[in-house]
Amino acid sequence: MGKWEGALMALPAGSRLVLPVMAATGGSGRSTVADLLARAMTVAGGGTVVLDTAPRLSSPWPSWTLGQEAAGLAVLPPDRPLTRSQVQSAAAWRPTGRGAGWQVLTDGRDWHSPPLALPQDPAAWLQLAAIGGWQAVIADTTHPVAHDILDARCAGRTGQTRAWCELPYAVPVLCAAATASGVQALQQAVMALHADGMPLQRTVAVLVAQADGRLPAVVRAGATMLTSRTAAVVHLPHDPHIRTHGLRTASRLRSRTRQAAHSLAQAVLTAAGATWGMPLPEAPRPAPLAVVSPASRPL
Repeated sequence: MGKWEGALMALPAGSRLVLPVMAATGGSGRSTVADLLARAMTVAGGGTVVLDTAPRLSSPWPSWTLGQEAAGLAVLPPDRPLTRSQVQSAAAWRPTGRGAGWQVLTDGRDWHSPPLALPQDPAAWLQLAAIGGWQAVIADTTHPVAHDILDARCAGRTGQTRAWCELPYAVPVLCAAATASGVQALQQAVMALHADGMPLQRTVAVLVAQADGRLPAVVRAGATMLTSRTAAVVHLPHDPHIRTHGLRTASRLRSRTRQAAHSLAQAVLTAAGATWGMPLPEAPRPAPLAVVSPASRPL
């Protein structure tokens, strides 16, 4: 454990923090951020899970959890009550060392298996996490934020972004590549969030470096603007191990990568404390839904 990894405030028993990891475009490092955030949040205790909301063949999580005996989302029946042991056993394990770790709920079946119909309602995912008893719930989402907000406004409905942000004790995490185009997309997403009255005061932005060295001037300028409009801006440095091997094994991550993950966890906990106070209040029990599991019958 690094010298910075023991200083996070613990989540009190009965609380639940929801961290939807979102992005304006693809290629923003969203799944990497979700993985590193989950690793760091294990220090806060209470059990941590990543909810993989992407279809199996467009998600990195099945390959990152390859070789485990976890049953996965496909074994959770959508039409019957679930127990904590059922949900926990369906989740894959991601070790962080010394017996610690966190879990991932994903569809880990072979590529040729029929696809699952995953729900669009974030409340269904939250209910699944509540049944599993996890306190730090990290959702790796798939929707493009600005497009989703505009589309929902034009259609007169609640979009994915708002639905995730309005879950109890949700701290949104908004990712972008630390490039000129990435920052431009992030700024556009922030403007859309602001125009739609979304909770920017508890949103944490993450800029994901694409190479070693000093960030471009346009990225630094964009980060300065974002600092005044969001709860925090965290820089995730380039790590060649992630670029080469992904995150199936994280034992060779650079210390500065681990430190950035810790800074991100600290930022979301600080945003939660500023919004709701610390210790975090007890989480409400999610209302029953017609479908309590993201897994559905194969199409």
